[in-house]
Amino acid sequence: MVVKILLGTAVLAALALPAAAQTTEFYIVQDASTKKCTIVDKKPTTTTTTVVGNGMYKTRVEAESAMKTVKVCTSN
Repeated sequence: MVVKILLGTAVLAALALPAAAQTTEFYIVQDASTKKCTIVDKKPTTTTTTVVGNGMYKTRVEAESAMKTVKVCTSN
């Protein structure tokens, strides 16, 4: 019985860890040279891209929808 409980716990942990490690932040960034907008899953740390829009989005779909309304991204 103890072995079944330990095995069940191990299986649950193996399934839960990848879900917890998934990125939950998305940013709309604009390349400084090409002026093209893209969605990234990490906040940029370089000066070649600039965060545009309202900052961080919780889902990629949310960021994609917001990118359609960001003026600097739709004027290209």
